[in-house]
Amino acid sequence: MKTVFVYGDFNILHPGHLRLLKFAKGSGDYLVVGLNRDEVNKKGITQDIRLESIQATSYVDEAFILDSSALKYIKENKPDIVVKGKEHENKENNETEILNSYGGKLLFSSGEIAFSSMDLLQREFLSFSSKPQHSQEYISRHKLDFSNLKEIIQNFSKLNVLVIGDTIVDEYITCEPLGMSQEDPTIVVSPLATNKFIGGGAIVASHAKTLGANVEFISVVGDDKNKEYVKQGLENLGIKTSLFCDSTRPTTLKQRFRANSKTLLRVNHLKQHSINKDIENEILKNVKNSIDSIDLIIFSDFSYGLLTNKVIKNISKLANDKDIFIAADSQSSSQVGDIAKFKNMTLVTPTEREIRLSLNDFESGLVVLSEKLAKKSNAKYIFTTLGAEGVMIYNTENEKLLTDNIKALGNIVKDVSGAGDSLLISAAMALSVSANIWQSAYIGSLAAAIQVSRVGNIPIKKDEILQELQ
Repeated sequence: MKTVFVYGDFNILHPGHLRLLKFAKGSGDYLVVGLNRDEVNKKGITQDIRLESIQATSYVDEAFILDSSALKYIKENKPDIVVKGKEHENKENNETEILNSYGGKLLFSSGEIAFSSMDLLQREFLSFSSKPQHSQEYISRHKLDFSNLKEIIQNFSKLNVLVIGDTIVDEYITCEPLGMSQEDPTIVVSPLATNKFIGGGAIVASHAKTLGANVEFISVVGDDKNKEYVKQGLENLGIKTSLFCDSTRPTTLKQRFRANSKTLLRVNHLKQHSINKDIENEILKNVKNSIDSIDLIIFSDFSYGLLTNKVIKNISKLANDKDIFIAADSQSSSQVGDIAKFKNMTLVTPTEREIRLSLNDFESGLVVLSEKLAKKSNAKYIFTTLGAEGVMIYNTENEKLLTDNIKALGNIVKDVSGAGDSLLISAAMALSVSANIWQSAYIGSLAAAIQVSRVGNIPIKKDEILQELQ
């Protein structure tokens, strides 16, 4: 039997740890985890709590508190393999000499993106509730009080929010599946109904408004009927809009053909070239005129040409000069964005793929990725969204806990579109009314759970989140 040994503090068992443990378990037959005792780890999480968390993980066969150093354990017990994080590969590793003395191996985890833990899969199949499920561990860890969270959400009405981003119209075409074509292997469907939703930066602005804030939205649209659809929808919500018309591009339209609650095909109608200098100057003029009344600026970037370097740099400087909160999201789905181009942000909310693309790093662990992005962009808080694994929180502030994780709070996922947008705006608004990072992340996660429980981009109302905190 091949024994694998992993050791560390494991203060917060986040997805990066689970990936390392999964890699370690797959490298041998029996996985042993040694936790540093409280005298070594002085981060505030007691060894008993940390041990209980590790023991509950399905990959681990044995876990214990190290009564001495990990090196002494390796020397005495001679595990076949020791596994460490990828970030240690190019550093000095004291285990190497001991392992070489008896033929052991030192491996480094790969930081693989594709991952779904057994625990998450079990929760998905065993849970039948469509309501968000609160994370009691996280609530306890940060002593969250629901009455305080509700007060934070009520304070959203004090905010003046400016959203700048790409406008998208999402069109859902519900189809009846007819079968397979006899002439060629093609699925044949018949369209039954069409539903349109405001998306992109426009839905971020809509969320902000229905959550209680006063909102201004700046974007670029084409000279077409979808421009009128967006304009009318935003005005109906009471959002002040500045939609600059660019005749060289259509209003971005994303069509989703769905049957039996599954998306069969997505067709995007768009142009991705940068806006011209005249529109750039008009946008900057507009922002300068309203900057004195703004509390929060949101960059909602889909890499369709609106948020040029000039626009980002000038608006960011205006905001930083006046100590205005700024948050940004730069999506890389069918397109390629760069979250690192947003400098000095209060909050950024990339997906794991987006942060890896930005740093050109497809091997490092999640914490290392956050550290690199923070150094490159000077972001204060980084929330890396991980789909079913939830949200990885990175805090550059000098506190005991620099990282934490909130599991995905939604049990029934009908449509993942817009989850990141709802997280971005609700967490940023919470930070803007003096919530701390842990409160803000939880409010954002609740908003995302509500969003994925329904099909289409529907603005989240303040009362919906308050209801989940009853």
